[in-house]
This record gives sequence, C-alpha cells and structure tokens, in this order.
Amino acid sequence: MIFQWMKRYVPRGLYSRAALILTLPVVTLLLVVSVLFVQRHFAGVTEQMTTLTARELGVLHALPPAERDGLARRLEFTVTPVDRDAAHQQGRRRWYDLTGLVVIATLNERLPAATSIDLPDDHNVMLTLPTPTGGLRYTFDRDRVSPPNAHQLFVNMVFFGGVMTVISFIYLRNQLRPITRLAKAAEAFGRGRSIPYTPGGALEVRAAGHAFLDMRARIERHIQQRTMMLSGVSHDLRTPLTRLKLELAMLEEDDRKMMERDVDEMQKMLDGFLSFSQGTGDAPMEPVAPAELLAEIVEDAQRAHKPVTLGDIEGDSSLTAPMRAMAMKRAVTNLVENATRYGNQAEVSLRISEKSLRIRIEDDGPGIPAEQREDALKPFARLDAARNQNLGGGVGLGLAIANDTARAHGGVLRLSQSAKLGGLCADIVIGF
Repeated sequence: MIFQWMKRYVPRGLYSRAALILTLPVVTLLLVVSVLFVQRHFAGVTEQMTTLTARELGVLHALPPAERDGLARRLEFTVTPVDRDAAHQQGRRRWYDLTGLVVIATLNERLPAATSIDLPDDHNVMLTLPTPTGGLRYTFDRDRVSPPNAHQLFVNMVFFGGVMTVISFIYLRNQLRPITRLAKAAEAFGRGRSIPYTPGGALEVRAAGHAFLDMRARIERHIQQRTMMLSGVSHDLRTPLTRLKLELAMLEEDDRKMMERDVDEMQKMLDGFLSFSQGTGDAPMEPVAPAELLAEIVEDAQRAHKPVTLGDIEGDSSLTAPMRAMAMKRAVTNLVENATRYGNQAEVSLRISEKSLRIRIEDDGPGIPAEQREDALKPFARLDAARNQNLGGGVGLGLAIANDTARAHGGVLRLSQSAKLGGLCADIVIGF
C-alpha cells in the first residue's frame, strides 16, 4: 500500500519495465560516482593547485619590476601591463567549464585584489592585479590550476555506460522475447485462434510454455468432445423425431395438436443444441462491417414480423472489424430473438471506433435481476423468475452462445438494465 502512488508513473509494458530496471541503477551509479569524484578529485585537486599558483602570483606581484620579470620567466608567467579600463574588464568563463568555477572562487579568495579573472579556453588563464599606474595581467597555462581534460571522465562514463546498457538490453530482449511469444499465443487462443508456438527461453519460461501447450490441448479436446457429443445426440434424435411427425400426421387434428406442440418444442431444443455445439466454428477472422451486419440482422427480423428497430450508430459506419461473420450473426440473432420474445419492443445499436466496438440489444421486457445475470450466461440456464417460460422460450442457450462468441473474439458479453427501454440491455464489447 505504501507504493501505490508509484503505479501511475511505472510503465505498463514488459520491455519498458525491463529497460527501467536496467537503466535506473546504471544512471544512479554514474551520478553518484560523478558527484563523489568531482567533489573529492576535481574540486579538491583544483583547489590545491590554484592555491599554490595564487601564492606564486602573490609573491611575484609583490616584487620590484626588475626582479619580477626575471622570476616570471623562470616560473613561466607572462606579465603584460594594461591600463585601468582593461584592468577592470569582466572575466570570461565557458558555461560547461566546471573546474573553472573552483579556479575563480579560489583565486578570488587567495587574491582578493584581483580585478579580472579570464578563462577563455582550455589552455590559458588570465588574471589581472592592480598597480598604481593601471594593472598587470598575468597569463599562465591552465594546467597549473586544474587537471587537464577534466571532461574525459564524463565522456568515458557516459560512453561506456551507454555501451554496456545497449549490450545488456539486447541480452535482456532475447530473454523477454519468449515471454512475449507466449503472451501472443495465449491471447490468440483466447480469441479462438490457435497459432504455432514453441517454448523457448529460460527454464521457467519453457515450463510455462509447456504448461500452456498442455492446457491448450486439453481445452481443444474438451471442445471437440463436447461438439461431437452434442452433434451426435442432436443428429440421432432427428430420426425418431421425424418418425413422430409422420405418425402424428396420420392422427385426427384434435388429437395431435398438443403432441405436435411438444414435437415442435423438441425440434427447437435440437436446433439449440446444434447451434451451441457449432460454437464459433473454425472459420478464420475476416474484415466485416458491423453496421452492415446489424442492418441485415434487423432486416431479417423485421421480415419475420418481430418488433425490432435499428438504433443509433456511433462512429464511422464504414469501419470494419476482424470477426467471424456467421458466428457473430448467430450470436446477435439469438439476443434479438430473446429481446423480442420477452419484450414488446427491441432496439439494436452500435458504437464503433478504430480500437473497439459495442453491439447493444435492448428490450422493454422484465429484464434479469442483477444477482442472476452471471447464471444467465451459463448453458441451459432457465431463469423462470425473470423470464416467463410460457412465452415460448428456448432451452437456455441463447445467452451462452452469445457469450462464447464474444469471448472467442476477445470480448465480453455484459448484461445490465436498459436505461432507454427499461428491460434487459445486452452489450457485446470487443477490443481490437
């Protein structure tokens, strides 16, 4: 809980977090070493060298002119007389000359009478001391007051730190690549696609990859067995059901009316079983215009004299989305049939963008209580308290088929209360 505030500043991607974990210690170490080295080496050494040079200048400036010139040549100082205006000119220093700050501060402290301290380049230092007639400018080598090539330390640290970071990142990228491949395979399988995947990387990543492959194989076998079982049962029951229809046709109309209704209900159950067993099928994803698909579904429902209308379409109606057209059409049709079965009015609307879409089906029926909505998405769920089964309801597979279809497309089916019509609101939300 203490570090909750840090979550908003931490990257979400695996590569970004790995790069942060890699570079943050390196940058911190470089900064700490740089600060300590500058304070203890450059600043300290520069101050000692400048102090020694300031003492020499103080002694040299106090000598008579005849003695000063000879000693200045031996100490490699160049002495130049200047007038009063030149003696009080402001000195120069380049902004990136860090040791120059220490040099100027030390010379001002040791030689408070100095009127100008000039550091024009990396080779010369010019210091002006006053005299009764104007001033004397002392020019000497920069190496006398500060270590040479001070910037090379920072250049080397940044260069080699960058090289080692790049090498480490390349190695880390090779270690993270198997994790991203595993994530892509899992995401594709969640969307109903099975892409080739071979475990690789470290032992832990390989173990997770093999576990994923075993899980995927078990789920595929389970789906295949469920499909075969439901398809086989539905197919086998069609033959005796057909015989029943033929035998009923030979009875009197008054005697067969109730039995025909039971047979029709059994036929609807079998159709529901087959539709549920087919699931999303093995059809590949293809670009589909959701607006056109919904318009076709509403038009088919209206031809069947069902009270459904096409509502608002938010976003660009010409946008396409990758989906299985037949599976999505079957799912939306089931939701429309549920809405028209339990309500007197239904409406289908769409909101689409380049990143997601939402298909909404609303009705003015009794709806489903919030505590029962999760159970309503389960196969063969029959919520008598919320949906009157005497209205010709199905076998409880309509919402389950729509839920499976939404999950196979990487989305979700959400149930809520319709704010517009007051009944049930079913949203199929899919992200791209």
